[in-house]
Amino acid sequence: MRYFTAGNSHGKEIVVIIDDFPSGVKVSLEFINNELHRRSMGYGRGERMKIQKDDACFISGIRGGTTTGSPICAKLKNPEWEKWSTVLDPFRKVAVENVMMPRPGHADLPGMLKYGLNDIRDVIERASARETACRVLAGALAKLGLQELDIQISSHVVQIGTVSVESYDPDSISNELSDASPTRCINREVTLMMIDEIEKAKMKGDSIGGIFEVIIRNVVAGVGSYVQWDRKIDAGIARAIMSIQGIKGVEFGLGFGSAKILGSDYHDQIRWRENIGYFRDSNNAGGFEGGMTNGEHLVVKAVMKPIPTLSKPLESVNVSTHLKAKAHAERSDICAVPAAAVVAEAVVSIEVFNAIQEMFGKDNFDILKNSYACYRSAITKK
Repeated sequence: MRYFTAGNSHGKEIVVIIDDFPSGVKVSLEFINNELHRRSMGYGRGERMKIQKDDACFISGIRGGTTTGSPICAKLKNPEWEKWSTVLDPFRKVAVENVMMPRPGHADLPGMLKYGLNDIRDVIERASARETACRVLAGALAKLGLQELDIQISSHVVQIGTVSVESYDPDSISNELSDASPTRCINREVTLMMIDEIEKAKMKGDSIGGIFEVIIRNVVAGVGSYVQWDRKIDAGIARAIMSIQGIKGVEFGLGFGSAKILGSDYHDQIRWRENIGYFRDSNNAGGFEGGMTNGEHLVVKAVMKPIPTLSKPLESVNVSTHLKAKAHAERSDICAVPAAAVVAEAVVSIEVFNAIQEMFGKDNFDILKNSYACYRSAITKK
């Protein structure tokens, strides 16, 4: 599957078109809307999330609750459109005050320079993380396909600011548990400490970042490929997560911690058991070897920087006068790490589902499921 998004942060609607999605996948609108709701949750989100309730409206590609194989088109409305309809009218030129003070850490200045714009409003509108709602919608469809293959995806927040979860059992992570926490952290005591960190940043007129983890269970070994760089599944996942606004680093399994230990301690030793097949005693590789899945849980971490829009803005330059000025202040979040984890679930789901389609068939989901089941059975006995 592949997808494209269009629309602005404060525009009338945002739209996603999903192509190469197989026929025969049962679609639950309730599930999709719940995924969109999960993206809007999390301690530290702005006032806009209290107003903006996303409900998917499908235009094509689904009939009778099942995908048809045709391109899927869906849209999400902006309930505040009337406030912005004059400023963002596609054809009428309206005299409005231009936004001239780019924010450090945002796409504002390089985007304005790249596209030869007169101010940064158009960059603000498209570079906004509002676009990720479309990715969550597309990811929800991928998740529905993966669920029928008994593949589960979950996420949780492991750090906000200087507060982190010291230890946890990856097998215990579930979205039910994570979503019960305002910060999507599975440890109640650490959750309260994270809330305190967010509140401290808010009191300073500042923002705060953190680290989240995505775990994918029950993917068969061999998905992806070692034969060409662009078919490596871990590379695709890394690219997808790095494309999320504010993400500054990705690691798999032990990740950067692998630099501190010897190979004999790092590499996951191989075992075999009847009716199970091959497995490992550990999972330092995070479920990836040679650009392919190896049958263990896929474990991906990412770090999100503090949001660049601050209520006490940093210094900048007025792009019209070149004089020193305070950066533009747009309505924003204090912390979006919990939401970013949900977006990461979506983009990882898309990458995993896409790699499975490449291996087992793109067009007809019944054929894909049969091929996947036959392969799983074959490698268990091999």
